[in-house]
Amino acid sequence: MTDEARDHEHSSDLPGFLGAIDSLISRLESFGLAASVLLMAANTIANVIGRFVFQESLFFSEELNRILIILITFAGIGYAARHGRHIRMSAIYDALPTTLRKIFMVAIAVISSLCMLALCYFSIRYIGKVASSGRVLPALQIPVYWIYLWVPVGFAVTGIQYALTAIKNLMEKDIYLSTKVLEGYDDTEVEL
Repeated sequence: MTDEARDHEHSSDLPGFLGAIDSLISRLESFGLAASVLLMAANTIANVIGRFVFQESLFFSEELNRILIILITFAGIGYAARHGRHIRMSAIYDALPTTLRKIFMVAIAVISSLCMLALCYFSIRYIGKVASSGRVLPALQIPVYWIYLWVPVGFAVTGIQYALTAIKNLMEKDIYLSTKVLEGYDDTEVEL
């Protein structure tokens, strides 16, 4: 991928400060997801080699993969929101006229944003309870609550993405599923 294509992937159509936030989040998400998947693959391969070649598993492998799965899951929800890839139930929505679809898309984005931010709040409260328990991971000896720190971050980023989608839909004439993705179907998709 060329530098120009990479920059375009992380660029934002939003103006000023909102565009800067959107671009920064995009870069962090992409790096975090790529690094986590590669680290999980390397960890799993090293553990398999250790188990079958040296008859000794890596003592921390399962815990590290558990941490990475949580990170990938909750960084991934923000990434999916950015690229308009969340599941949509659109049978009724698709049958509506453009003006109503626009109103619905703004409402859906606002409600989704509020739900994600509420889940962020509740996950922070949960982490506080886990932290007060004093539990640590047996192999890595790190506090259990550290592995859950990605949960509120993922919910917050997703909430911000949906809020930015609502703003984008209020600013533009077209209907957007995310700040970058116009509503519609790809040539490979078939509308039933």
